[in-house]
Amino acid sequence: MKISFTKKHYISLASLAFMLVTWKLLSLYFGSDIILPPPEKILFTTLRIFGDQHFLAIVGSTVLRGALGFFISLVLGLGLGILAGINPNFNTFMQPLVISIRSIPVIALILLALIWLGSDSVPIFIALLTMFPFIYTNVSDGIKNVDPDLVEMATFYRVGKSRIIRELYIPAILPFIFSGASSAIGIGWRAIITGEVLSQPEYGIGTLMQAAQTFLNVDAVIAWTLVAVLISYAFEKIIRWIERLLIVWRT
Repeated sequence: MKISFTKKHYISLASLAFMLVTWKLLSLYFGSDIILPPPEKILFTTLRIFGDQHFLAIVGSTVLRGALGFFISLVLGLGLGILAGINPNFNTFMQPLVISIRSIPVIALILLALIWLGSDSVPIFIALLTMFPFIYTNVSDGIKNVDPDLVEMATFYRVGKSRIIRELYIPAILPFIFSGASSAIGIGWRAIITGEVLSQPEYGIGTLMQAAQTFLNVDAVIAWTLVAVLISYAFEKIIRWIERLLIVWRT
Protein backbone atom coordinates (compact mmCIF):
# COMPACT_ATOMS: atom_id res chain seq x y z
CA MET A 1 0.00 0.00 0.00
CA LYS A 2 1.37 3.36 -1.03
CA ILE A 3 1.82 5.93 1.74
CA SER A 4 1.44 9.52 0.59
CA PHE A 5 2.80 12.52 2.47
CA THR A 6 1.05 15.86 2.33
CA LYS A 7 2.46 19.29 3.07
CA LYS A 8 1.03 19.09 6.59
CA HIS A 9 2.90 15.84 7.21
CA TYR A 10 6.21 17.42 6.20
CA ILE A 11 5.53 20.45 8.40
CA SER A 12 4.74 18.17 11.35
CA LEU A 13 7.95 16.20 10.77
CA ALA A 14 9.90 19.45 10.56
CA SER A 15 8.38 20.58 13.87
CA LEU A 16 9.30 17.26 15.49
CA ALA A 17 12.86 17.49 14.14
CA PHE A 18 13.15 21.05 15.46
CA MET A 19 12.08 19.96 18.96
CA LEU A 20 14.53 17.05 18.98
CA VAL A 21 17.44 19.22 17.82
CA THR A 22 16.59 21.88 20.40
CA TRP A 23 16.34 19.21 23.08
CA LYS A 24 19.75 17.79 22.09
CA LEU A 25 21.40 21.22 22.08
CA LEU A 26 19.95 22.07 25.50
CA SER A 27 21.15 18.75 26.93
CA LEU A 28 24.66 19.47 25.61
CA TYR A 29 24.51 22.98 27.05
CA PHE A 30 23.56 21.83 30.55
CA GLY A 31 25.81 18.78 30.38
CA SER A 32 23.93 16.96 33.14
CA ASP A 33 21.54 14.03 32.93
CA ILE A 34 19.92 15.21 36.16
CA ILE A 35 18.84 18.48 34.51
CA LEU A 36 18.06 17.31 30.97
CA PRO A 37 19.11 13.92 29.58
CA PRO A 38 19.74 13.71 25.79
CA PRO A 39 16.98 12.32 23.55
CA GLU A 40 18.83 9.08 22.83
CA LYS A 41 19.03 8.23 26.54
CA ILE A 42 15.29 8.85 26.89
CA LEU A 43 14.73 6.50 23.95
CA PHE A 44 16.74 3.71 25.59
CA THR A 45 14.97 4.27 28.92
CA THR A 46 11.57 4.17 27.21
CA LEU A 47 12.44 0.90 25.46
CA ARG A 48 13.61 -0.53 28.79
CA ILE A 49 10.29 0.51 30.37
CA PHE A 50 8.38 -1.28 27.61
CA GLY A 51 10.34 -4.43 28.40
CA ASP A 52 9.61 -4.29 32.14
CA GLN A 53 7.66 -7.33 33.41
CA HIS A 54 5.17 -5.07 35.23
CA PHE A 55 4.67 -2.68 32.29
CA LEU A 56 1.25 -4.02 31.28
CA ALA A 57 0.01 -4.00 34.88
CA ILE A 58 1.20 -0.41 35.40
CA VAL A 59 -0.17 0.98 32.15
CA GLY A 60 -3.30 -1.17 32.28
CA SER A 61 -4.17 0.10 35.76
CA THR A 62 -3.85 3.73 34.69
CA VAL A 63 -5.81 3.15 31.47
CA LEU A 64 -8.53 1.32 33.42
CA ARG A 65 -8.87 4.22 35.85
CA GLY A 66 -9.02 6.68 32.98
CA ALA A 67 -11.58 4.60 31.04
CA LEU A 68 -13.77 4.14 34.12
CA GLY A 69 -13.66 7.84 34.98
CA PHE A 70 -14.44 8.74 31.37
CA PHE A 71 -17.34 6.28 31.15
CA ILE A 72 -18.96 7.59 34.33
CA SER A 73 -18.45 11.19 33.15
CA LEU A 74 -19.93 10.34 29.75
CA VAL A 75 -23.05 8.72 31.22
CA LEU A 76 -23.64 11.56 33.70
CA GLY A 77 -22.73 14.25 31.16
CA LEU A 78 -25.12 12.84 28.57
CA GLY A 79 -28.02 12.30 30.95
CA LEU A 80 -27.77 15.57 32.87
CA GLY A 81 -26.72 17.55 29.79
CA ILE A 82 -29.81 16.46 27.85
CA LEU A 83 -32.05 17.31 30.82
CA ALA A 84 -30.41 20.71 31.18
CA GLY A 85 -30.79 21.43 27.48
CA ILE A 86 -34.47 20.50 27.50
CA ASN A 87 -35.43 21.98 30.87
CA PRO A 88 -34.27 25.60 31.53
CA ASN A 89 -35.06 25.28 35.25
CA PHE A 90 -32.84 22.21 35.62
CA ASN A 91 -30.11 24.02 33.67
CA THR A 92 -30.32 26.94 36.12
CA PHE A 93 -30.12 24.47 39.02
CA MET A 94 -27.03 22.74 37.58
CA GLN A 95 -25.14 25.87 36.53
CA PRO A 96 -23.65 26.82 39.96
CA LEU A 97 -22.64 23.20 40.58
CA VAL A 98 -20.86 22.81 37.24
CA ILE A 99 -19.13 26.20 37.55
CA SER A 100 -17.95 25.28 41.06
CA ILE A 101 -16.53 21.92 39.92
CA ARG A 102 -14.78 23.57 36.98
CA SER A 103 -13.35 26.38 39.11
CA ILE A 104 -11.90 24.30 41.96
CA PRO A 105 -8.14 23.70 41.44
CA VAL A 106 -7.37 20.06 40.61
CA ILE A 107 -4.80 19.87 43.39
CA ALA A 108 -7.47 20.87 45.93
CA LEU A 109 -9.76 18.11 44.65
CA ILE A 110 -6.93 15.60 44.92
CA LEU A 111 -6.07 16.61 48.48
CA LEU A 112 -9.72 16.23 49.52
CA ALA A 113 -9.99 12.91 47.69
CA LEU A 114 -6.91 11.64 49.55
CA ILE A 115 -8.83 12.20 52.79
CA TRP A 116 -12.10 10.69 51.61
CA LEU A 117 -11.04 7.79 49.37
CA GLY A 118 -8.53 4.97 48.94
CA SER A 119 -5.45 5.37 46.75
CA ASP A 120 -6.93 3.41 43.83
CA SER A 121 -10.14 5.45 43.81
CA VAL A 122 -8.58 8.94 43.92
CA PRO A 123 -7.58 9.10 40.21
CA ILE A 124 -11.04 7.85 39.15
CA PHE A 125 -12.74 10.49 41.31
CA ILE A 126 -10.49 13.22 39.89
CA ALA A 127 -11.11 12.00 36.35
CA LEU A 128 -14.86 12.18 36.94
CA LEU A 129 -14.79 15.72 38.30
CA THR A 130 -12.47 17.05 35.58
CA MET A 131 -14.13 15.34 32.61
CA PHE A 132 -17.79 15.73 33.54
CA PRO A 133 -18.08 19.54 33.12
CA PHE A 134 -16.75 19.41 29.54
CA ILE A 135 -19.15 16.69 28.43
CA TYR A 136 -22.13 18.15 30.30
CA THR A 137 -21.61 21.67 28.92
CA ASN A 138 -21.15 20.50 25.34
CA VAL A 139 -24.22 18.27 25.46
CA SER A 140 -26.47 20.93 27.00
CA ASP A 141 -25.22 23.52 24.47
CA GLY A 142 -25.84 21.04 21.66
CA ILE A 143 -29.41 20.46 22.81
CA LYS A 144 -30.05 24.21 22.83
CA ASN A 145 -28.86 24.42 19.21
CA VAL A 146 -31.41 21.88 17.97
CA ASP A 147 -33.88 23.48 15.57
CA PRO A 148 -36.90 24.43 17.72
CA ASP A 149 -39.21 24.12 14.72
CA LEU A 150 -38.41 20.41 14.48
CA VAL A 151 -39.11 19.97 18.19
CA GLU A 152 -42.38 21.89 17.85
CA MET A 153 -43.44 19.78 14.87
CA ALA A 154 -42.63 16.55 16.71
CA THR A 155 -44.63 17.76 19.70
CA PHE A 156 -47.52 18.78 17.46
CA TYR A 157 -47.69 15.27 16.01
CA ARG A 158 -47.55 13.88 19.56
CA VAL A 159 -44.23 12.10 19.15
CA GLY A 160 -43.13 10.57 22.45
CA LYS A 161 -40.48 12.34 24.54
CA SER A 162 -38.14 9.36 24.51
CA ARG A 163 -38.39 9.11 20.73
CA ILE A 164 -37.70 12.84 20.32
CA ILE A 165 -34.57 12.46 22.45
CA ARG A 166 -33.46 9.29 20.62
CA GLU A 167 -34.16 10.35 17.03
CA LEU A 168 -33.88 14.15 17.15
CA TYR A 169 -31.67 15.31 19.99
CA ILE A 170 -29.05 12.54 20.05
CA PRO A 171 -28.13 12.70 16.32
CA ALA A 172 -28.04 16.51 16.47
CA ILE A 173 -25.66 16.65 19.42
CA LEU A 174 -23.21 13.93 18.26
CA PRO A 175 -20.60 16.52 17.12
CA PHE A 176 -20.93 18.26 20.49
CA ILE A 177 -20.53 14.97 22.33
CA PHE A 178 -17.31 14.10 20.52
CA SER A 179 -15.95 17.62 20.93
CA GLY A 180 -16.62 17.47 24.66
CA ALA A 181 -15.18 13.95 24.91
CA SER A 182 -11.99 15.04 23.15
CA SER A 183 -11.52 18.01 25.49
CA ALA A 184 -12.37 15.87 28.52
CA ILE A 185 -9.77 13.24 27.62
CA GLY A 186 -7.06 15.87 27.17
CA ILE A 187 -7.68 17.54 30.53
CA GLY A 188 -8.78 14.44 32.44
CA TRP A 189 -5.77 12.34 31.47
CA ARG A 190 -3.38 14.86 33.03
CA ALA A 191 -5.53 14.95 36.17
CA ILE A 192 -5.46 11.14 36.44
CA ILE A 193 -1.66 11.05 36.31
CA THR A 194 -1.45 13.86 38.90
CA GLY A 195 -3.85 11.93 41.11
CA GLU A 196 -1.65 8.85 40.87
CA VAL A 197 1.48 10.85 41.69
CA LEU A 198 -0.08 12.00 44.97
CA SER A 199 -2.21 8.97 45.92
CA GLN A 200 0.48 6.39 45.05
CA PRO A 201 -1.59 3.32 44.10
CA GLU A 202 0.36 0.06 43.81
CA TYR A 203 0.30 0.18 40.00
CA GLY A 204 0.10 3.37 37.97
CA ILE A 205 2.14 5.61 35.69
CA GLY A 206 2.00 8.43 38.22
CA THR A 207 3.34 6.13 40.94
CA LEU A 208 6.38 5.25 38.83
CA MET A 209 6.95 8.91 37.90
CA GLN A 210 6.98 9.87 41.57
CA ALA A 211 9.39 7.05 42.40
CA ALA A 212 11.71 8.11 39.57
CA GLN A 213 11.60 11.75 40.73
CA THR A 214 12.49 10.71 44.28
CA PHE A 215 15.73 9.09 43.06
CA LEU A 216 16.43 11.90 40.54
CA ASN A 217 15.96 9.54 37.59
CA VAL A 218 14.99 12.33 35.23
CA ASP A 219 15.24 10.06 32.20
CA ALA A 220 12.64 7.72 33.72
CA VAL A 221 10.32 10.65 34.55
CA ILE A 222 10.48 11.87 30.95
CA ALA A 223 10.14 8.32 29.57
CA TRP A 224 6.97 7.68 31.60
CA THR A 225 5.70 11.08 30.49
CA LEU A 226 6.16 10.01 26.87
CA VAL A 227 4.25 6.80 27.58
CA ALA A 228 1.40 8.86 29.07
CA VAL A 229 1.39 11.15 26.02
CA LEU A 230 1.21 8.16 23.67
CA ILE A 231 -1.75 6.70 25.56
CA SER A 232 -3.55 10.05 25.53
CA TYR A 233 -2.91 10.31 21.80
CA ALA A 234 -4.30 6.79 21.32
CA PHE A 235 -7.47 7.71 23.24
CA GLU A 236 -7.89 10.80 21.06
CA LYS A 237 -7.49 8.74 17.89
CA ILE A 238 -10.03 6.17 19.11
CA ILE A 239 -12.59 8.92 19.78
CA ARG A 240 -12.06 10.43 16.32
CA TRP A 241 -12.27 6.96 14.72
CA ILE A 242 -15.61 6.27 16.43
CA GLU A 243 -16.81 9.71 15.34
CA ARG A 244 -15.94 8.97 11.70
CA LEU A 245 -17.69 5.58 11.89
CA LEU A 246 -20.87 7.19 13.23
CA ILE A 247 -20.78 9.91 10.58
CA VAL A 248 -20.47 7.27 7.84
CA TRP A 249 -23.27 5.24 9.44
CA ARG A 250 -25.56 8.27 9.61
CA THR A 251 -24.92 9.17 5.95
